[in-house]
Amino acid sequence: MSRIDLLDEFCDTLWLEDGLSRNTLDSYRSDLKQFSIWLDKEYGKNLIEADHAMLLAFLAHQSEKKASTTSRELSSLKRFFQFALAGGKISRDPTLDIEPPKLSRGLPKSLSEADVESLLDAPDINDSIGLRDRAMLEVLYASGLRVSELVNLKIRQISLDMGVVRVTGKGEKERLVPLGEEALDWVGRYMKSSRIALLAGRTSDHIFVTSRGSAMSRQAFWYLIRRHASRAGIEKPISPHTLRHAFATHLLNHGADLRVVQILLGHSDISTTQIYTHVARERLKSLHAKHHPRG
Repeated sequence: MSRIDLLDEFCDTLWLEDGLSRNTLDSYRSDLKQFSIWLDKEYGKNLIEADHAMLLAFLAHQSEKKASTTSRELSSLKRFFQFALAGGKISRDPTLDIEPPKLSRGLPKSLSEADVESLLDAPDINDSIGLRDRAMLEVLYASGLRVSELVNLKIRQISLDMGVVRVTGKGEKERLVPLGEEALDWVGRYMKSSRIALLAGRTSDHIFVTSRGSAMSRQAFWYLIRRHASRAGIEKPISPHTLRHAFATHLLNHGADLRVVQILLGHSDISTTQIYTHVARERLKSLHAKHHPRG
């Protein structure tokens, strides 16, 4: 079986078993393709001929990369060899006893509430594209959606009357997220005017469309948010994920429970959300200092 056929079978299995997104499957494929090319060049072997020593050599070769990248690559390899073992393609999993590099869990980059206000005010709302951008930024900050969830939003997923958006996230898990009055107002204004102007008689089931009438890509929104951040005078590095972090951080700052934030973010495990516990701790310290007689 060729490498392409083997990776196709692997990705099809992941999609059927876990319902992983196309982006996640592409990431798996990219990691395994990279390893396969290196393996052929260094040892003249194919994927299912790799042994424990070869994997260690590959990871050593990758050691100059960030620990998070190497950890992700090892995770891809482990998943592939588990698939190969289950399918009888190999007799022993060569990734056994290989530990991922230790990751330093840095605090998520976020924005202050004042920074967010400046960012939201940056688009020119007198322009069709500017009004669309304002609506997108408002939805992102109000809901904490992933960028892929935002750009792929369909009209049927949002209820302006109920004030919620229905999102299908990682692992095909569905969640309902409230939008809040501000975001709903901006989406309503965009839908009544700018979206109609951008479509120019064309049809689309996506909420947010480009001037060509098509859905926006993740990369295009990444560029969009950086352009508006520059216009707002925000000098720190920013990405769509930064607004997701700001959403979680500001909720906790205003008293939200960590479990609620977990549900809204679509985290399947509370341990993923616990990176934000530093926010809750800082808030408790601040409240203690303000209100305790010996604070």
